[in-house]
Amino acid sequence: MELFKSMQDIDDNSKSDKINKDTEKVKCLIIGSGPAGYTAAIYAARANLNPVLIQGLQPGGQLTTTTEVDNFPGYPEGIDGPTMMEDFRKQAERFGTDVRWGMATKADFSQRPFKVVIDEKHLIEAETVIISTGATAKYLGIESEKKYQGSGVSACATCDGFFYKGKDVAVVGGGDTACEEATYLANLCNKVYIIVRKDYLRASKTMQQRVFNTPNIKVLFEHNTKELRGIQVVEEAVLIKRMGERDESEVNIKIDGFFLAIGHKPNSEIFTNYLKTDDVGYIQTIPGTSKTNISGVFACGDVQDPHYRQAVTAAGSGCQAALDAERFLGEVESRK
Repeated sequence: MELFKSMQDIDDNSKSDKINKDTEKVKCLIIGSGPAGYTAAIYAARANLNPVLIQGLQPGGQLTTTTEVDNFPGYPEGIDGPTMMEDFRKQAERFGTDVRWGMATKADFSQRPFKVVIDEKHLIEAETVIISTGATAKYLGIESEKKYQGSGVSACATCDGFFYKGKDVAVVGGGDTACEEATYLANLCNKVYIIVRKDYLRASKTMQQRVFNTPNIKVLFEHNTKELRGIQVVEEAVLIKRMGERDESEVNIKIDGFFLAIGHKPNSEIFTNYLKTDDVGYIQTIPGTSKTNISGVFACGDVQDPHYRQAVTAAGSGCQAALDAERFLGEVESRK
């Protein structure tokens, strides 16, 4: 699910007047929840920045769709994703964060204070902005995918692979990410299928070689997923195999887990007029910091991380963003 949407410039006089009457000024605006946003809020609140956090349409981010989190430090018995995000929110509020339901629909970073419109009607002018809007995993779009989400369907092998130890799983995709996830799962699982719709892998030669040299990985070229089946959890995948230009056949494989590795879409659309991004849309930050090309605007979490996409790395980058925002405001104040 995308957290934020773009909006046409508000040039209607009645709308502009309504927004101007509903303007709020804040020191630190955090756009997006999840580990990055909530961690940024905790640090910003403790630094007396009085942060306002806008949760987006999916408060807590992607972790709210995860049943078990076993690899986040501090939870020795594991914890389910929604409960973990509720703990993060409570901790942020404990230190004074103003957590609000809402969606950022427009942003103007041309000058400070930065302007962000919430729900197409409420204008916030912020001295600093921390963007933690995350990235949305791409899915195939089949109905059974939604049915088994959290019950065999996952978009993160590193997050959920442990639960399929000794079992048979499938990974969908033909790029480096799919191959990396397949080789990771191969160390845990009995058998790993890679479902590839083309007759070749798009991954680098090194990754391809690694896949082909792993005995418990089987690549299924020219296969598409038709549907997933099972009583309460995934038990098998129904695939369509292309036999020729027009010929197709149906293939069933018994699996316990189905992993999507066909990419992510960063939720950065409303910021791209001002912030530098890569070709996919990930916000580019100065290495080792959360700083963007706009001084006073910071990015953290999956919206700027195409590589790791872990809760713990997102939380760490949220800490960086809050510290960077605090130092920025301190420098601004010292120049007055």
